Amino acid sequence: MVAHTVVALVALGMGLAFISADRKSPTSRALAATYAYVGISIYLNLVWTNTHVELPAWTAWFALPEAAATVAMLEWVIRVRRTVPVNFELDTRFGDRVLRSGQAAGVLYGLASLLWPDVRMTHFLRAGANPAMFSTGGFWLFAAPLLYAVLSGLIGILLLLNRRPDRAETTRVLAMAIAVPFLVISFVLPVDAAAVSVVIGEIIFFIGSTHYHVLQGQRGQFMSRFLSPQVAQLVAEQGLARAMQESQREITVVCCDLRRFTPYAAAMPSSRVLQVLREYYDAVGEVVSAYGATIKDFAGDGILILVGAPLPVPYHAQRALEMAQRIRDAGLALTQRWSTPEHPLGIGLGVATGMVTIGVIGSASRLEYTAVGSTVNLASRLCEQAANGEILIDERTADLAGGELLQAREAIVVKGFSEPVPRYAL
Repeated sequence: MVAHTVVALVALGMGLAFISADRKSPTSRALAATYAYVGISIYLNLVWTNTHVELPAWTAWFALPEAAATVAMLEWVIRVRRTVPVNFELDTRFGDRVLRSGQAAGVLYGLASLLWPDVRMTHFLRAGANPAMFSTGGFWLFAAPLLYAVLSGLIGILLLLNRRPDRAETTRVLAMAIAVPFLVISFVLPVDAAAVSVVIGEIIFFIGSTHYHVLQGQRGQFMSRFLSPQVAQLVAEQGLARAMQESQREITVVCCDLRRFTPYAAAMPSSRVLQVLREYYDAVGEVVSAYGATIKDFAGDGILILVGAPLPVPYHAQRALEMAQRIRDAGLALTQRWSTPEHPLGIGLGVATGMVTIGVIGSASRLEYTAVGSTVNLASRLCEQAANGEILIDERTADLAGGELLQAREAIVVKGFSEPVPRYAL
């Protein structure tokens, strides 16, 4: 009984881990409920009942955690299916109906257990100790709805895999598909073997969940090179609703793009162009991350970077100029390696400082952190005017950052500005 108590505690611990790690996620809540009910069921039906010689009539209710675990597990599959993108031509209603019917079978198992508790105890639970029970109607009264629930879950998972979810989600749902039979068969195995079966199922899903979270962490680490961790920190600490609130703030915007990239891309194989862009994004992303800035946009060979958003950055203008110099140095080294005699490449940058409106915008399926204002437009226009290896900055940036390395240039007319805009070269 000590072994079964430990197994029950492990299941409860897994449920607690899932809910505490991501309590706002519907899939995590369903998964936590599944293992919490599994743990409760193990304790009530293996530990408690085996330590009492005579069982009162109300112990029939001990079957309800088993039914609840079945319903919650299928609910998890349903909610995972909702997170996976689907072709608009594909009808997903069949899979959802199959899973809902499996949940109905779980409910029927619970009702049958309340109506015929003695039959469940004598003909179904631990039936493996007396194989003759497998041919009785009492056994199939409870085995049939559970097997149908398992079958519906496997069908739902197969239909989900047919939609080709990402590697992380595929690993997790496959682990669940393999673990479920070990959990279900523990109903009919002898007491000692039941504990081993449950532990095997728990280990299988724990391995799948670990791979899932490691892959998700690797993905977040990869994306953090291009999107400042401050955005994730803002959402984690203040919530998405707070992060989506608009605010006005003075920040510095840096824009960079490659010179003569269009004819280069037209002359080179697409695989070569993709390799160039990948190395370019990687190099710029590494510099941006080092300065705590945020990449707002990738647009072909153009990159728009925010310094001072989403969280304020002291001396944002000075940091932006230092960052721009490092991007220029990295870009010149890369473009020299990529260039050909017929198609030389270069890099130019524009930097502007001013008030912008910042916040999170988007739809229910995709969100984007953005900044809106004339400063963004000015940085882009200065970037267009910059020659290879040149960094053009506006007057406000020059005032804030200062320095002897600034050279005044002729003012330019910029769309959206009524007067010519003073500019400097760094």
